[in-house]
Amino acid sequence: MDLAGVVSYRQLRHAVKQAEVEGLFDLGAMKELLARSRRRRGVARLRTAIALHDPREQLTRLALEARFLDLCQAMGLPPPEVNGHLLVDGISMMPDFLWRDAGLIVETDSRRVHGTVAAFEEDRRRDQRLAVAGWTVIRCTWRQVLDEPERLARTIRSLLSRASSG
Repeated sequence: MDLAGVVSYRQLRHAVKQAEVEGLFDLGAMKELLARSRRRRGVARLRTAIALHDPREQLTRLALEARFLDLCQAMGLPPPEVNGHLLVDGISMMPDFLWRDAGLIVETDSRRVHGTVAAFEEDRRRDQRLAVAGWTVIRCTWRQVLDEPERLARTIRSLLSRASSG
């Protein structure tokens, strides 16, 4: 709460993400803190920063990631690194799926999580940073994973082969 009152939203989101990576994030404790701190500076900013950490969203994310991994295996794609760590421009990132040698990242996006204004903006900033660092980033949806697996696999295969021939 103290941090939320003195840093930018971007810095606060980074701190929340890093706490999650380090296993220090407790959504229940955060909600209790927000309930007790209604008049403190930074409450609204912290509420927004933790909005994506609803356990229901994590289950959705895990299910989509599992389906994507199944797609990779079924379509004979090389296994990707899952939630691998990258440090880009001093910022820690954990893309959903990456093929380091090919410089390819695939993000699996649910509309519920990535459909907010804040998430939409953050996704674009992140993609731009990754592009400047030489990564190719593509995003796919639930519908694409479930209904268009062949087309999605062809796209990924093409990007992987482009990287290996270049």
